[in-house]
Amino acid sequence: MEGYSVALVGASGIIEQEFIKILEQCSFPIAALQLLAPEHSSEAKLFFAHKRVPVKEATPEAFRDVDIAFFSAGDSVSRRLSPAATEAGTVVIDTSSAFRLDPAVPLIVPEVNPEDMEWHKGVIASPHCSTIQIAVALCPLHRVNPIRRIVASTYQSVSGSGAAALQELTNQSRSVLEGRRTCPHVYSHQIAFNVLPETDVFLDNGYTKEEQKLVEETRKILHADDIAISATCVRVPVYFGHSQAVNVEFSSPVTSEEAKRILAQAPGVRVLDDPTVSFYPQPWAASGSEHVFVGRIRKDISHPNGLVMWIVADNLRKGAALNAVQIAEEGIARGFISLKRTVAG
Repeated sequence: MEGYSVALVGASGIIEQEFIKILEQCSFPIAALQLLAPEHSSEAKLFFAHKRVPVKEATPEAFRDVDIAFFSAGDSVSRRLSPAATEAGTVVIDTSSAFRLDPAVPLIVPEVNPEDMEWHKGVIASPHCSTIQIAVALCPLHRVNPIRRIVASTYQSVSGSGAAALQELTNQSRSVLEGRRTCPHVYSHQIAFNVLPETDVFLDNGYTKEEQKLVEETRKILHADDIAISATCVRVPVYFGHSQAVNVEFSSPVTSEEAKRILAQAPGVRVLDDPTVSFYPQPWAASGSEHVFVGRIRKDISHPNGLVMWIVADNLRKGAALNAVQIAEEGIARGFISLKRTVAG
């Protein structure tokens, strides 16, 4: 396979560090790598494949010779720079929320809807971390028995808020254990030894923006605008890994045994389910893994067509960087992403 010229836009955060790690581990066909940041820093240097790579300023001119650009620097940067990138012939794979609900931009989870990449016009969006894991877990079941309703409660780690939130949890935990007062900065309230039913801003309907993302993105990925979805997203004092308690109503009855059989054969899914020995997914165990883990699959005693399950995944890995890299790999394999010189030739 020929090597691609790759750019990573937003090279200084914890998700970007995960990108670099994954690109190394999966042996992605890279001929050249650029690390780009919204602001230039002459001091910033990172390592890729045991070589030191400088971090340069992300400018429109930087994409002239880039085949694939992974954008992970937030909505405003994606909106500002992606037009220049696509005009230069670069395929943008964006992890922000800037384009996820744009009807002209495919929103992709490679295990679920890779064929949607066929109609991309230069930008491919990667969903929110919570959306990715619920889509990977529920799509195999939805294909067999169409889903009518989803009620999800998420338990989201602080790493989803960035490096500052990780440090805040550490500092606050230390303060509480030493009997000192805490002073929240990243969150509205203390996160150590606490849970916060507030992720992102509140909307007029009482839901948060994060909860609304899960609803709308899931419908778009599954091509099912008629699925009724309600979500409550909670920030918990966990460093890495998002967990979800999900109630699913199907079109017809389904047993837990049938669901386990389907999920055991599904791409990207690992079933961990034996309550007799307390065997179920846990965020600390999912950290560093590329899989979505499902357990505690059981009949919903409140509805004849319902199941309840517990879904866990690494929010930085499968929930962000890995999904974007898998989009690129699948796009290349299916011929939806090509080298510029191949297109030009």
